[in-house]
Amino acid sequence: MTHPIDKHVGTRIRQGRWIRGTTQQDLGDAVGCKFQQIQKYETGANRVSASRLWDIADALEVPITYFFEGEAQSEPPLSRFPDRGSAELLRIWTSLKDRQKQALLSLAKSMTDMDE
Repeated sequence: MTHPIDKHVGTRIRQGRWIRGTTQQDLGDAVGCKFQQIQKYETGANRVSASRLWDIADALEVPITYFFEGEAQSEPPLSRFPDRGSAELLRIWTSLKDRQKQALLSLAKSMTDMDE
């Protein structure tokens, strides 16, 4: 029986991997396991050991606490992104340089002003 925490941690692994544009194969290579093991972690079928979770956090460049954020909330973690476009936008945002981020932010602000 899959524990809800294991499922939540797996969902956060998948979310972090997707936001960074990393494949299961790439993540598996980075932490020393097969992509099938990453699949099992992401579904919650297999529990992630503390040391492996530490390696995954390092590979995804997130704090270890990232995997437990939102756990106490009643809504599923992926519901924070209303659609795939939002998650894709966040992934792109993280790859931009500061100057590009400012330009994109200015563009977005100007677009909201267009409705008024």
